[in-house]
Amino acid sequence: MKLDLHLSRSPGLPSRGIPRHASFQSWIEATVLGTRRRRATELSIRLVDADEGRALNKRYRKRDYATNVLSFPSDLPLQPSLSLIGDLAICVPVVVREAAEQNKPVRSHFAHMTVHGTLHLLGYDHELDTDAERMEALERKVLESFGIADPYQVR
Repeated sequence: MKLDLHLSRSPGLPSRGIPRHASFQSWIEATVLGTRRRRATELSIRLVDADEGRALNKRYRKRDYATNVLSFPSDLPLQPSLSLIGDLAICVPVVVREAAEQNKPVRSHFAHMTVHGTLHLLGYDHELDTDAERMEALERKVLESFGIADPYQVR
């Protein structure tokens, strides 16, 4: 499986504490393979500050706050020749804050938000309990392959 990942960040967003491109790449590859998708995959991740995260969430979800990850699935028709699955916006300050509140390593929370967002791009959701269980099981499996603890287990 070939993965084409485009990574960008809000201007002025410090790079300290943000995982490297290779980490995001490996988390996404494991997620895509975990769903048994075997074709080429392309997506973009935008690492955003709180202002950009809030503006995106307000514009696209009508919610006036920054959230951890936003998924924007591609609306292109599904065809074997098309590999673009969509875009993710990961709000760095929210991920850092949530990791501290949840007493987990920041890197682990970045991995979780990347896996979670990628699954949304691949069509998974958590609106119904059965769908949530299926999605969370995939998240746990992928994260476990990196030695990351179950993100849904209360600490």
